[in-house]
Amino acid sequence: MDDNRGRLTKDGIRIHDAADFEGMQAAGHLAARILDEVAPLVEPGVTTAVLDDFIRNRVGELGATSATIGYRGYQHASCISVNHVVCHGIPGAKVLRDGDILNIDVTVILDGWFGDTSRMYVAGNLSRKAERLIQVTHDALMRGIEMVRPGNTFGDIGHAIQQFVEGHRMSVVRDFCGHGLGRVFHAPPNVLHYGRAGSGPVLEEGMFFTIEPMVNLGRPETKVLADDWTAVTRDKSLSAQFEHSVGVTADGCEIFTPSPAGRFHPTWG
Repeated sequence: MDDNRGRLTKDGIRIHDAADFEGMQAAGHLAARILDEVAPLVEPGVTTAVLDDFIRNRVGELGATSATIGYRGYQHASCISVNHVVCHGIPGAKVLRDGDILNIDVTVILDGWFGDTSRMYVAGNLSRKAERLIQVTHDALMRGIEMVRPGNTFGDIGHAIQQFVEGHRMSVVRDFCGHGLGRVFHAPPNVLHYGRAGSGPVLEEGMFFTIEPMVNLGRPETKVLADDWTAVTRDKSLSAQFEHSVGVTADGCEIFTPSPAGRFHPTWG
């Protein structure tokens, strides 16, 4: 299949055909299914490596390929970001403790199409402040998705997310963003989770991209650790993230990565 079919906009954003939605639906469903299946394993005393091993095995068993293993030297099937880790946390020997919150991010390749999604989990008991952060982050993602329809702009998405988050006295991370995808992992545009309404490229039917706001209880600034992957909040405040892959339809959008079990949020309780 031609990886370069469909036209590009002046901003370099690929416009996909109606038939391409099926490929994204299948890849997104598989990634979301794996996030459903890993949920029961998230509990105090478990290491993040155990979670990643489960994900790695399920990707293969379900006939897909991990998009992250080998990507720029990365060696894991997921990113697992605990507490004040904003994104790109590397699975390893870290043992989950009661009350830890974590984002698990999985991207699979199925028949050439990339399914990319992440959501929040809790090990043990959830604190009130963490619960509030997770709820605001989830709802901010959905506010952004509500803005996805032809004729709106990418600035409308970012503005909706930023206004909602800051209205709850939390902050939106600016150092990382969503991205285009399809038959490639990352492509134009950069999908900012903040911005000015009416700014940026205009949305068109057939655009595929992720929306994945990272929200901090404290300030928005982040730093990347010496491993060149792990991003953390500079003030060590808690951070949360949810991510969906979406496609622009004639009258709105389709979410490619809904939870088959209805557990996108919450994944506990």
